[in-house]
Amino acid sequence: MIFTSTAKHVRVMFTPFRDGLQSSFGGKVRITDFLPALQASAEAGIRHFEFGGGARFQAPYFYLGEDPFETMLKIRKTVGPDVDLQILTRSVSGVTLTSQSIEALRLQARLMKEAGTTWDRNFDFMNDVRNLINTGQPIVDAGMHHQVAIALMGLPFQSTEVHTAEFYIEIGRRLLQSGLKIDSICLKDASGTCDPKTIYDTCVGLRKIMPAKMPLWLHTHDTASMAVACYMAGIQGGVDGIDLSVRPLASGTVQPDVRSMAHALKGTGYRLDVDETKMTAIEDLLEEGLKEYDFNPTTTTADARVVAFPMPGGAIGPNVHMMVKAGIIEKYGEVLAEFPVVVKAGGAWTSVTPGSQQFWLQAFNNVMFGRWKKIDPGYGRAVLGYFGKTPLPPDPEVIAIAAEQLKVPVFDGDPLEAAPKTIETVKAALQERNIAVNDRNIFLVVAAMVPEKNIEANEGIRFLTGKAKIDIPFKKKEEPRPAPAPAPTPAPATAPALVISRPITSRCTVEENGARRTFVVTIEPMTSSDEPGGTPSPTGPAAPVVKQEATLIRSPFAGTVEVVDIKVKVGDKVKKGQVVAAVEAMKAKHEIKAPHEGVVSEVFARIGDEINSSKPIMSIA
Repeated sequence: MIFTSTAKHVRVMFTPFRDGLQSSFGGKVRITDFLPALQASAEAGIRHFEFGGGARFQAPYFYLGEDPFETMLKIRKTVGPDVDLQILTRSVSGVTLTSQSIEALRLQARLMKEAGTTWDRNFDFMNDVRNLINTGQPIVDAGMHHQVAIALMGLPFQSTEVHTAEFYIEIGRRLLQSGLKIDSICLKDASGTCDPKTIYDTCVGLRKIMPAKMPLWLHTHDTASMAVACYMAGIQGGVDGIDLSVRPLASGTVQPDVRSMAHALKGTGYRLDVDETKMTAIEDLLEEGLKEYDFNPTTTTADARVVAFPMPGGAIGPNVHMMVKAGIIEKYGEVLAEFPVVVKAGGAWTSVTPGSQQFWLQAFNNVMFGRWKKIDPGYGRAVLGYFGKTPLPPDPEVIAIAAEQLKVPVFDGDPLEAAPKTIETVKAALQERNIAVNDRNIFLVVAAMVPEKNIEANEGIRFLTGKAKIDIPFKKKEEPRPAPAPAPTPAPATAPALVISRPITSRCTVEENGARRTFVVTIEPMTSSDEPGGTPSPTGPAAPVVKQEATLIRSPFAGTVEVVDIKVKVGDKVKKGQVVAAVEAMKAKHEIKAPHEGVVSEVFARIGDEINSSKPIMSIA
């Protein structure tokens, strides 16, 4: 049991307004729905909030039609000038899922500072010290508190080489010896899978080499019901600050509730620097503001299985929502079971964004298409070295497959040098559309860019042209039941026979085993050859002549997905297997190929349309 004879306050960074929103709803919560609770939190004396970065940068303009910078400024105005506001950044990826140029990261740091940020917690999913040094400098230059993070994870397989206390302490040693200005160190366990003993040993080891007054922070999630135990171990090992939340945005895939942690520390000599008795009022405001939102049990319920598939709380929520939307939630268990395979084969980088999404999408592809049959571009580029050095050597077979499928070689240089230089491209795209070319607009488009994604589907362009997609996880409203239909009028005892004197053409749809096909049916008058015995009978039954219509090309997903590319137009000749369109599901691009040779007869969808498998994208005759 932990105990100190000298009373000590443990600092709290309050997370419901960033990590809580992301882990519960993928960040897709309107600011007006949580601002009253935020104001009450500040009035309750809380002086350190997480308020931006992570998915809470992209989600506002991707799905809510809200400018993330304006959202951050509103939060700063609400809490006042003296409160610390913290963002989360992802090393070479910044606030995105892809690698960024150093110019883009400098722009990001400057804009975040202007939007009210005082602390920047920066982590690297590879734990590549070179990446952390190079991407930490823009944070220092912008004048923010630079908190460098060491990413923790419990491995889903046995290894004594990585993700041990010694492994983490050595990363800390190299960072402290680098000469980079570091204001504090955070141990960040996004999946909540690191065990208390490893955390304790890591904290003790880091404390021995850290400057005495440098704060040591600990972040974890309660996904496996281990968070309070891990925080107790960290505090005993020398942690100065921890991350906590409040119901209904606490526990499950989020951080523990302040009240749980305060209760666990009773009688130990340690005390939180926030007043746990004020939490009920904040909770009540959150309950009211979020009453229309649909809390998914997968994100609110602890799941001990996560120790075998280390997945961050901030990623489980969005992925569950996306699987439900795409109509494939029944595959969830299979994807989880594939997780250890892709973690080990990839090189055991930490399962935290964007690395967790790369693990997830490769496990998803392995389930949907067969193991290694389709390499996710992010996972493949990570295996090939474009995000930094992997902790363990990746599987040579997977390296070869990734290089062949992605058509890129193995890379061992600086990821920032290999990152695409997108700023000038974005400036040109803004000018073409008569959108103001300024730092904010440039970064909104840069932060939404994905390799090979059509610029018209870029969420920054869509937001700035007033075409933002609104996708808020509200509860489904019960549709009113229609009034019972009146009883049908009985047909006359004798109906006149239908006389067909000319061909009649119509359409009919046949559904078989969940698949729909459309046919053109022509009914023609019978001729003498149609009649038994050769006798003409103009008033006899007509024989239908059925001609199959052009093949309809549909999304492979039963649920709703977005069309992100259409590569052909009406009249184009296509070959069997040619890519004719692409849809986005699970934050990944999925190509759609022509099932046979033919000519594009109609195109029904446009880039940016949301469709499901019942709505065709095009037809090929």
